[in-house]
Amino acid sequence: MLEYRGFDSLGTYCHSLRVVNFKQVSYSQLSKGSRAIVAKFELATSHEVQLGIDWYESAWSIARRIAKQYDMMTATVAAVIAALSPNNKWERNVKDAENIIKAFKYGEDDDVMAVKCCTYTMNKIKALNILKTKDLNYPAILKGAKTIEFYHCIMLEDDVCIDGHAYSIWYDERLTMKEVPNIGKKLRATIKQDYKDATSFINEELGTDYLPSTIQAITWVTHKRIYNV
Repeated sequence: MLEYRGFDSLGTYCHSLRVVNFKQVSYSQLSKGSRAIVAKFELATSHEVQLGIDWYESAWSIARRIAKQYDMMTATVAAVIAALSPNNKWERNVKDAENIIKAFKYGEDDDVMAVKCCTYTMNKIKALNILKTKDLNYPAILKGAKTIEFYHCIMLEDDVCIDGHAYSIWYDERLTMKEVPNIGKKLRATIKQDYKDATSFINEELGTDYLPSTIQAITWVTHKRIYNV
């Protein structure tokens, strides 16, 4: 069982503790995918471990800063970032999100749609709808499983973002994005459970309190370094 402080859906720091239950898992109980995740974690340098630990907290801080600047909720900014994330590098993703938000704050819908982004037009429409809605159910607008997971992770919620790299780590091969299959609901649930089991094993072995999203981030950083992707 892991207790940790976090943030609510609006981006407000919660002093009350949330509880995440992890079952204890021995190495012999780990699936092939979980063992691959553990193996990739073991290849991480100390610097990569720290980068992974900091990754989503840094993403939350970026969303929070933009939210304060444009007088909106952190959750709204996080959802816009997630909406614009497909096929978009992180640095440009953040830049695109801030440009979209600025255009929305000081312009009209047409100004928002005129912003050049490194993602698909449909994702800009999602970002605009997120900014316009009064309903805080942003996952209903995001729709895509990966973008919803990314949104949850930016908001420091208990989830794992299963993208092509996360799949490659789990599959234990260097795959191009074209080689990654469509990750359906059942497969996605299996991969998420394997990340959770790998996290439980690592925490038990090292006496740490990593979240599955942190292990995903650490192994993602490590995977990128090993394969130069």
